[in-house]
This record gives sequence, C-alpha cells and structure tokens, in this order.
Amino acid sequence: MKMILLIGVILAQGLITQVRAADDEGVRAMTFNIRFGTAPDGENSWPQRKDLAFDVLRDYKPEILGMQEALREQLDEILEEFPHYASVGVGREADGAGEYSPLVYDRRRFDVLQAETFWLSDTPDIRASKTWGNEITRICTLARLLDRTNNRVLRVYNTHWDHISQPSRLKSGALIAKKMQEHANAEPLIVMGDFNIGPLDPAREPFVKAGLRDSFVDLFPDQAHAETFHAFSGKPKSDKIDAILVSQDWQVLAAAIVRTARDGRFPSDHFPVTATLRLKKF
Repeated sequence: MKMILLIGVILAQGLITQVRAADDEGVRAMTFNIRFGTAPDGENSWPQRKDLAFDVLRDYKPEILGMQEALREQLDEILEEFPHYASVGVGREADGAGEYSPLVYDRRRFDVLQAETFWLSDTPDIRASKTWGNEITRICTLARLLDRTNNRVLRVYNTHWDHISQPSRLKSGALIAKKMQEHANAEPLIVMGDFNIGPLDPAREPFVKAGLRDSFVDLFPDQAHAETFHAFSGKPKSDKIDAILVSQDWQVLAAAIVRTARDGRFPSDHFPVTATLRLKKF
C-alpha cells in the first residue's frame, strides 16, 4: 500500500511539473487559412497538400488554432489525424454547412466554457445573414477557454473578413469590438483570422483602440507589412492580412510567418502565422 501511495505521489508531482512547464512555456497559437477543399486547384488541391498541412501542425504544435475556409470534411480529417484536438464553430450557411472559421484547441490543456458563431451582419444571430454589401457570407467564432495549467479563462475570436467589400470589413471590425466590450470582464483576449486587409487599414482601428496589438509585429516591427497570401506561388501577393492580435495581458515570446514548402508545393495559398504567448503577471 505504501509503495502504491508513493508511486501515486511521484506521478502527481510529475503531472504538476508538466502542467507548470506548459504554463511557463506559454500558449502556442496559430491562424491558418487552409483553402477550401473543393477548390479546383489542380496539383494544389487539398488531397495533394493535406499531408504537408498536417506536417505544419506537427512541427508547430498549436494549442489554439484558428482556421479559415475549412470545410467539414477537412476539419474531420484534421481531428482524426490529431485526436488531442477538438473544435467549436459551425459552417457559415443556414444549414451549418459551407466554410467554417473553427477554433481548434488542445483538449489536454483547455476546457470550453462557452462557444458561439455569429454572422458579420446587422443581424449577427441570424444564420447566413449578410447586410453590408458582401456577396459571401462572413462569420466569427468565439470561445471562452479554461486553461487548466493556471485556471485562467481566455477569450478567443477567429474570423474571416470579406475580400472585396471595405464597408463590410469596417463594420466587421466594429461588430467584433462591440462583442468584446459586451463581454468585458478582464479576460485575456486573442483575436485571430484572415482579415483581408493590412495592419494599418481603418477596419482594424477598433482593435487598436481596444488595446490589441499584432503579435508578430510586436516582435518584428520592421516587418509589419510582411505578406501572408501567396496564391500557392510562395511569392507574396498582398499585405499582412493574416494575424494574431492580443490584448495587453500577453507577453509575446515568439512569432513567425510559416513558409514551409516541399518540392515546390505549399500547404495552402496563405502562409500560416504563429505566436507563443505568456500571460503577464500583474
């Protein structure tokens, strides 16, 4: 009996050490527009590049992953490949199908306390609604996550803004900022996504006013406009439209634009963006 108790204490101490180590190392976050799986991309179609996308996830091990353009089939393949992941969010169409902006999280570390998807429109609670001039339905997924390493609750938003309509992007930024204010309760914030505009665009001004900053730019201010969309060419074709924005609660330990390629093939038409974040001690 004493031996069993001793083993139990040793295991418990080991678990505590692992939990504390994970907390000290920070939270690994990634935003990744994976390009929808039914796109007629020929040699760059999802079946031809999904293993490379999986390798990116293995290499960077995100614990919070915001994806854009994910179809249900792609999401299911990722969850099957990585059984420690779970996800929240629904497709943007009225029946829950279509492209997701899911939040995928490491369930070994996080518990979901609340999750919702809202539509970027004047009627955010109405499925498939679009009222701001964008032809494509746009959404945002929110999750409140309990980090079991420190018992802190995080609020994470993942979104995909319109690629054409600037009025839609302006109102999308205002709506998400309003949602942030409605739930203001001193919880650390992460807002990630494909914003389809660069860091200086007025549509992101509500986030700046709310005290959020671009985690990558925080470490690399001279690369504030490093492009992330490349259309499978590896050659940048836009401003830094993919970003992980964080509140002042976070210290940015590391950040990267992931340019992984193999034999001239890329995991997506966007470069994923990563950040390792640690909560500040006030």
